[in-house]
Amino acid sequence: MIPRYSRPEMSALWSDQAKFQRWLDVEVAACEAWADLGRIPREAADAIRDNASFELAKIDEYIAVTHHDVTAFLRSVTDSLGEEGRYVHFGLTSSDVWDTATGLQLRDACDLLLKGIDGLQVVIERQAKAHRDTLCVGRTHGVHAEPTTFGLKLAVWVDEMRRNRERLLAARDAVAVGAISGTVGTHASVPPELEEIVCKRLGLGLEAASTQIIQRDRHAQFVMTLALIGASLEKFATEIRGLQKTETREAEEPFDEGQTGSSAMPHKRNPELCERICGLARVLRGYAVTAMENVALWHERDISHSSTERIVFPDACLVLDYALSIFTGVMDRLRVFPEHMRENLDRSYGLVFSQRVLLALIDTGLSRGDAYAIVQRNAMRAWNERVQFRGLLNEDEAVTSRLSAADIDALFDYSFYLTNVGATFDRLGL
Repeated sequence: MIPRYSRPEMSALWSDQAKFQRWLDVEVAACEAWADLGRIPREAADAIRDNASFELAKIDEYIAVTHHDVTAFLRSVTDSLGEEGRYVHFGLTSSDVWDTATGLQLRDACDLLLKGIDGLQVVIERQAKAHRDTLCVGRTHGVHAEPTTFGLKLAVWVDEMRRNRERLLAARDAVAVGAISGTVGTHASVPPELEEIVCKRLGLGLEAASTQIIQRDRHAQFVMTLALIGASLEKFATEIRGLQKTETREAEEPFDEGQTGSSAMPHKRNPELCERICGLARVLRGYAVTAMENVALWHERDISHSSTERIVFPDACLVLDYALSIFTGVMDRLRVFPEHMRENLDRSYGLVFSQRVLLALIDTGLSRGDAYAIVQRNAMRAWNERVQFRGLLNEDEAVTSRLSAADIDALFDYSFYLTNVGATFDRLGL
């Protein structure tokens, strides 16, 4: 991923240095396991643990000759050892090392992403509680529906991100596994006991049945989970973008001193951070498609997945890590305009109370159909003539014969819509 969309800690996790170190961790764990099983001398395993290393420049030099990064890596490792070097990669195949090491990287990447989710949750919960009773109009199809609160909008996000956290934990379990089963997964050259020892040493789960590789449905679940979290961020960012429109201006992402929104129009304050998140979510969805296509490989394995995973795994983690950070900043410093929310509530001539009038008329004994027709007739007049809905009701005998002026006035009360908001917050423990 380009530096613009990368953060240092996640970038370091996916560096060549970090990748080859995890390969070495697997190789060392395998040697120690062989020693535990009495297959190689303990002193050889100890020497490998204490002295084995690699040089990136040497690996690159060897790759130019071998065209195979695992054999190039092994040459560099054995350069750092004496005679005990012959036990490195003993009985293993490339995927034993690659896939198990990838499990380590994905596990650690999940841990970083979980921290990002937790940080975002803190600020969303804070804003939700702060605006629990901040009235605003609820829109369906982009059109005024009924009053809601800005805090209730954010409470929905809190609950969604909690689900995303659970999904990521499940994906972590799926990919944090190892497999040391040898060529085509028969354990002919490496006994199952060794595999179990290695995975336990590395803190990984065990792929119970493998075909030389760890099965890619696990990795597809992981990347799809990242894409789904990205979709949630896009949903949230899209809402802010909509609320930041000039005609609406109910909320606005941060805009710092000296920041510019346009090279031509100095007045512009664009929701560029939220738009960036929406764009990156599209990238994540593309990675999810690739990850699903990697599930079906030929027979016991091929390497059509390998080239894509070198891109998809690090980039998906980097993109989501970055997007979580950016959106956390947006929510932490989000500008909210309750006065504009109230102005917008009043823009639809009181039509947001139409359901309350409908139900009140039904309560007087009218059929639903008749009551609906009366309310809709007046509502359409309010729209078309741009006059207050309440005034039209007060002039309609079909309404006034059943509801007094005081009855009608009581229906036009915004506080009614706050009655049960607290119940949702109680459910969420906010």
